[in-house]
Amino acid sequence: MPAQCCGPIPIRLSRRPRCADRKKLIRISSTGGQQTVGPDSEENQKIYADFMARKSAVTARLKTITDRIEVQRKLNKVFRVGRTPDVVVKVLNSISRAGLEDKFITVGTHAMYAFESACGVMVGSDALATRDLDLLFDTRKRVAFVSTMQRLDTSLLGVLQKADPTFRVMRDQLQTAVNDAGFEVDISRRMATDGDPHPMRMSSDEDDLWAVQVPSGHAMLSGRSFEQMVVSTSGEMAMMKTLHPLDFVRVKQELGRRATRDPLKAPKDLLQARLVQQLWDKWLCHRFKDGTQPAPEDGDHPAPS
Repeated sequence: MPAQCCGPIPIRLSRRPRCADRKKLIRISSTGGQQTVGPDSEENQKIYADFMARKSAVTARLKTITDRIEVQRKLNKVFRVGRTPDVVVKVLNSISRAGLEDKFITVGTHAMYAFESACGVMVGSDALATRDLDLLFDTRKRVAFVSTMQRLDTSLLGVLQKADPTFRVMRDQLQTAVNDAGFEVDISRRMATDGDPHPMRMSSDEDDLWAVQVPSGHAMLSGRSFEQMVVSTSGEMAMMKTLHPLDFVRVKQELGRRATRDPLKAPKDLLQARLVQQLWDKWLCHRFKDGTQPAPEDGDHPAPS
């Protein structure tokens, strides 16, 4: 997980001479924008001094946290704590650094890493075999997402390329980004409803990804979420937001029994459903009852549509 300080520092302040005998305090944003605070005065001198003092304290704390995370990463690698693919953790961290972590839910096979990590077990490799990361975009947060992308002046593809510069959009599957190693990131969304735009490109960039509709999207967004730290094979850490385990079971059961499902994928869907149900019965149900995350009520999870 990327290092975080105790709070964001959206600005830095500097004093710049406007003319030979006058000074003004300038507020400079992280993107380079400038705003005049006012002329040099005791009040503005205090604002500047307070800001620099806070910045110094936060910078020192950030360095301490960063150093501790690096030590933990090395320990994770030495003791082989993690099994999550490096590229998955890098993508999740890149999305988090962009401030978009609450706009996407990890669905599909890679969610299994969150469940096994929460239980401290290792799921059989047959249930984890995949070369693509499925991210479900929460269209209910589209306005906030667009605002963030405009502020960052980037595209979703650009965010993925922060994790791996070789990611590119597949021309025949515009919902998919693939890197030079053949690993894919698929962007999906619920079926268009409540004024959702359709089709939907993820930003104004003409070369950006397009989100594809999935029938089970609404059910997955409507259910409870589950968050868990996952660790990569290199020791890097990231927070993964995915489905509640019981929602995952129901979605996978429905997919595995669907007549139109790829016959090569259906058996793995049902296998994953059985495994997560076992993890729930033996470990996860106790975690939820302990209050670390809200326990579901019977009938509280709608079946996928």
